Amino acid sequence: MCEFATDFERKAGEQVRFGVTIGQAAAFAGVTVKTVRHYHKLGLVEEPERDSSGYRRYGSAELLRLVQVRTLAGAGVPLAEIGPLLDADTASFTAALADVERQLTERIEELTARRGTLHRLADGNRALLPDRAVALLERMRGLGFSADEVAAAREGWVLAKALVPEGFDDYLTHVEHAIEDPRFVALSRRAAEAGAWQPDDPRIAELATAMAEHYLANPAQLKIVTGLQARTEAATRYNLIARHSTEQAPAAARLAALVETKLRAAGIHLPRPDPH
Repeated sequence: MCEFATDFERKAGEQVRFGVTIGQAAAFAGVTVKTVRHYHKLGLVEEPERDSSGYRRYGSAELLRLVQVRTLAGAGVPLAEIGPLLDADTASFTAALADVERQLTERIEELTARRGTLHRLADGNRALLPDRAVALLERMRGLGFSADEVAAAREGWVLAKALVPEGFDDYLTHVEHAIEDPRFVALSRRAAEAGAWQPDDPRIAELATAMAEHYLANPAQLKIVTGLQARTEAATRYNLIARHSTEQAPAAARLAALVETKLRAAGIHLPRPDPH
């Protein structure tokens, strides 16, 4: 029994001392034999001497170096920089690893952002509008606005985001708060319905008065009307946004014009209609 144990220990010791073949080393590190030989050629991993059987045997030191090279290369460190990095002192090596980690974090964030963009492309709304705006459109549906009315709001918001990006987040905040007010929702739905009326319908003037009075009594909601005035080319941008859906709806155009007239009469600044 003792002789068997001694023989087993001798053979195990020889296996540890002699190490593993290049194929086994490559499999251990998760690379190909060709890659290991390339590392040898570049001087990144020392090539072991051949043993009596003619094989190169890789010990723990060579395997550690091989894994280090493979890991750094996989992290995006150029092969030309890996040798000096591994041969540097501890402080320099630690600092270099921290820099590699920072670069990896930046790459992860960039790839995550790209993946998010791909997901948004599957939803036309999310490709054009932020999540807050999409959520508001969904709430409009829940509040009883028709598909056409929601689509008109979406079109106006896309224009607003493109033309007045600096004020769009604040605009969404104003809308988020306003739709908590049942009176605002009721007037907004009524205004949407007015698009189907005749331009000379007397209800339009009545609705314009009600809307203007409501805005004047609720300054925070009034910002929905005034908040999308750009710092430059104000009149042009304002009219593109405010009247984007009224070209085919004369009644809606008349309603918007009457509301703006009443607000101006009350001292509210709004860009004048584009004479063209």
